[in-house]
Amino acid sequence: MRNFIIRRVILGLFITFFGAMLSYTVIRSLPTSYVESVARQRASNPLSTKSYQEWLAELNQVYGLDKGIIPGFFGWLGNAIKGDFGDSWHYAVPVTQKFSEVIWVSMILNVITTLVQFFIAIPLGILAARKQYSRTDYAITLFALMGISLPTFFLATILKYVFAIKLQWFDLYGLTGRFHTTMTDFQQVLDIAYHLVLPVVTLMMLSVGSLMRYTRTNMLEVLNSDYIRTARAKGLPEKVVINKHAFRNTLIPLVTSLSGILPGMFTGAMITETLYQIPGIGYISYQAIIRGDIPFAMFYMVFLILLTQVSILLSDILYAIVDPRIRVN
Repeated sequence: MRNFIIRRVILGLFITFFGAMLSYTVIRSLPTSYVESVARQRASNPLSTKSYQEWLAELNQVYGLDKGIIPGFFGWLGNAIKGDFGDSWHYAVPVTQKFSEVIWVSMILNVITTLVQFFIAIPLGILAARKQYSRTDYAITLFALMGISLPTFFLATILKYVFAIKLQWFDLYGLTGRFHTTMTDFQQVLDIAYHLVLPVVTLMMLSVGSLMRYTRTNMLEVLNSDYIRTARAKGLPEKVVINKHAFRNTLIPLVTSLSGILPGMFTGAMITETLYQIPGIGYISYQAIIRGDIPFAMFYMVFLILLTQVSILLSDILYAIVDPRIRVN
């Protein structure tokens, strides 16, 4: 196990290095950049004595963009290894400070979504497997396929149109209401929870379908196993066969889904947060990326790469723990 972990950590470092280099190259190669926008604004000022090109050359030197992509990347990497990720150009604060301010929003949103997703998808997936080819199975399958097929922006637009515009049950966007600052602490918590309902429903409907189908497929495979037929032949009640024997083994393959859940909890749902203007890490990072904020964008991308590597490693270790047939060397 120790050798396996060491090999995976070394491989993860190589993947992180090349992923960071690719991310830096893409960001530097965007058609526009942060310094170009600032240079254009300063050059358009009537009081400015410098042209756009002069401002651009000066700002490129200030922000270190006068170097090539490769020297610029290794300069950023050297500072990052020392723990210095720089200041966000767009938000004008240290990258780590801005990150710590908004990460909790995405964590709350995605933790709630994940819990709701598991409580809905796993029981429905098991029910569909137990009633294979019945109307219940077809209804659950239809619901799952709709969740998988609908794009995020389409589903969010429908939910906002129905529940925010027509019924006026929720606000169109935002994390808090207009009177949030005048509320008590408990009322503020309720206000945030109220504004997270539609984003949670959007994320839940998009993710519950795949987990539901995955659970159904695993349960059908387990129910057709020899030991399940043996348990039934011994006269065990169907409830005991399902809950004690089949359900436990159905959860083993679901451990692999952790490799996608953990990064999502900490990196945010960029599209959903943007559509609902929830100031989580996904929305904040999107705003930084489209404005060419290299320090914040690089921190976000490297954090995502590292978190994905850690989650895959944990998933492999847990799979080996819960399934004694698996061995890692």
